[in-house]
Amino acid sequence: MVDLKKKLQEEIAALEFELRTELPKEIAKARAHGDLSENAEYHAAKERQSFVDARLGQLKKRLADLSMVDMTRIPKGRVGLGSRVVVLDTNKDEEITYNLVTSEEADANNGKISTTSPIGRGLLGKEIGDVVRVQSPGGVKEFEILKLTTIHELL
Repeated sequence: MVDLKKKLQEEIAALEFELRTELPKEIAKARAHGDLSENAEYHAAKERQSFVDARLGQLKKRLADLSMVDMTRIPKGRVGLGSRVVVLDTNKDEEITYNLVTSEEADANNGKISTTSPIGRGLLGKEIGDVVRVQSPGGVKEFEILKLTTIHELL
């Protein structure tokens, strides 16, 4: 979650620089070419300006939402947002490590699964020793929780 906040702050800074510094220069340069009704550069810059402004609004709202996460409501000793969970896939007899993250951070190829994904939802609130059955597109998967590190231990 700390990484997500940093990533959001970096993207916000880059977009604010573009919105306040680069785009006004592009618009002024395009405006200098004359007739705005048929000026593709001007229209592209204005369109980009609208997009950047909208994206900034989304990112700032998401950052504010993350700041409101009440760490006291994330369980200790049970799987929750920010947990690292080692499970045994009983169907394949294979250990898998999952990090439970927000949907924006999800990257299944790197073991980062969203708390809203089927596996993420299935693991939430569970503890070491619990067996979880999850319906997936490939059929029912069964996991036994072997190890758990909560966000409280990771921070």
